[in-house]
Amino acid sequence: MKTAHILAAAAFSMLAVAGAQAENYQGVQQVNALNSRANVEAQAVATAHAPNQNVTNGSRVAPALSTSTSRAAVAEQAVQAAHAANQNLDRKAFVNSTVPSEYTNGSLATSQRAGL
Repeated sequence: MKTAHILAAAAFSMLAVAGAQAENYQGVQQVNALNSRANVEAQAVATAHAPNQNVTNGSRVAPALSTSTSRAAVAEQAVQAAHAANQNLDRKAFVNSTVPSEYTNGSLATSQRAGL
């Protein structure tokens, strides 16, 4: 039992000695700056004076989207889609994920609303 402890302590001390390597002092490293001090200062001043610099992107209001479709045309498309007889069809419910033509072109594609 004692020899196992001695061997373990010896192995641990060898690891500690191998890991304790000091670095050589290289002195102060030379800085190779791409921008001059005046250029960096000008960028800092411009950034400090920028509007809404401390506002996160998630709290900003998104700009209005521009579209070529009119509001009335989109509303008409929505009404047509809502009244479509096959609006709730799911491709995954059919063989090979293909909707049969009866549901898209045939008699089942038209809605039959009573009284209209």
